Amino acid sequence: MNRLLIVGCGFLGEAIAVCFRIHGWEVICVARTAQEGGEVADVSDVESLRGLRQRVGAVSHVVHCASSGRGGIDSYHAVYEQGASNLVKVFGDAFLLMTSSSSVYAQVAGELVDESSETIPDRETGQCLLRSEQIALAANGTVMRLSGIYGEGRSIILKRWLAGVSRVEADGRRMLNQIHRYDAAEAFYLVATQQRRGEIFNVSEPKPKSQLETLQWLADHYGQPLPESEPIDMNRKRAWTDKTVSSTKLQQLGWKPKFNTFTDAVDVLEPTL
Repeated sequence: MNRLLIVGCGFLGEAIAVCFRIHGWEVICVARTAQEGGEVADVSDVESLRGLRQRVGAVSHVVHCASSGRGGIDSYHAVYEQGASNLVKVFGDAFLLMTSSSSVYAQVAGELVDESSETIPDRETGQCLLRSEQIALAANGTVMRLSGIYGEGRSIILKRWLAGVSRVEADGRRMLNQIHRYDAAEAFYLVATQQRRGEIFNVSEPKPKSQLETLQWLADHYGQPLPESEPIDMNRKRAWTDKTVSSTKLQQLGWKPKFNTFTDAVDVLEPTL
């Protein structure tokens, strides 16, 4: 039975739904509010999920990719930590794929990080993500740690460039680890079909560039000067880190992303922004 339940059918969830349906799977999309053709449930409310289970029945796989809606730590706890626990309680017979983030790696010296690297995030949100990962892993589920997600209609790097507000942070050495949403979706499909339970996978482009390399590429591409430099903002919403996220483990499974680095996708992205 190839029956997938996607909890959180937003920017990433939509791409996952498209990918699995192309491969012939039955896909059930779940959101907190009514969407065309989808189910309504609140992942932070176990009774809401029990009602969903009664309506849709058994599924073979569950992808938890619901968003906190840019909320604070309370929203993170409700959606990720409580959400993972509730899904295990209600859909514990399914293979849970938990969406996490490469932000759990707090390295700041440009280190290459893989799935075995130290994870000590200094923000409460990152710590909450780690706790949700442990819930999924304890249930023999798998954790997918995604880098910055972009795609048609959504790319903060390109939007800032086109708006003329890009700046080089200090020396620009910080690595920009990114992943196109459809490449991420293919990663979920590969891990699901290979039944790689109880593991962690980094989902990140194979050949990331530094911020300086990226902005220099954009400057050359558009025939414009390199933006000015500015000091590092240590109070940014997402903590300042500098690391290169390795997706070698995923590539060894046979994952072959369409975009090996963000700049490969620029010509596809620009008309949609």
